[in-house]
Amino acid sequence: MNVTKIDYDLHRYPFCLVWTPIPMITWLLPFVGHMGIATSQGIIRDFAGPYFVSEDQMGFGWPTRYLQLNIDKVEGGATSWDDAVQKASAEYTKRMHNLFWDNCHSHCGMALTIMRYGGSSWWSMVKLAAWMFFFGKYVGFWGFVKTWLPFAIILTFAISMWKFL
Repeated sequence: MNVTKIDYDLHRYPFCLVWTPIPMITWLLPFVGHMGIATSQGIIRDFAGPYFVSEDQMGFGWPTRYLQLNIDKVEGGATSWDDAVQKASAEYTKRMHNLFWDNCHSHCGMALTIMRYGGSSWWSMVKLAAWMFFFGKYVGFWGFVKTWLPFAIILTFAISMWKFL
């Protein structure tokens, strides 16, 4: 079995950052969502709330987008990747969740910083959010729909209401 193969049906995303919409927030701001990081075996870890890092069950549903990273950019390979994900997860089980500065994106950033992904020692939530927004792939047609349909409906409604003012 190729451990780097993504399996959408089993929700396995080896060496990936994964993303899913947060109801109401993403509907209004489509670049804001919930992020997790998967182990070498594809098991998703995400900082889902205060003092809680979930495993294999994202806080807001299964991913609609993912970004598979290059394991060759991690010194020590899969072992270093998994160690970094575990260390970041252990640290975030001791932290309070804050939507604006210590959140799921920060958890993923810490993991990438610990593993020094791409030689970088600083992965911020803003950098990861932009990276996912511009380069993330959809898990399929329904991933795209789940991400964009609510925003499109609200935007259409707002534009139609604007015409009546």
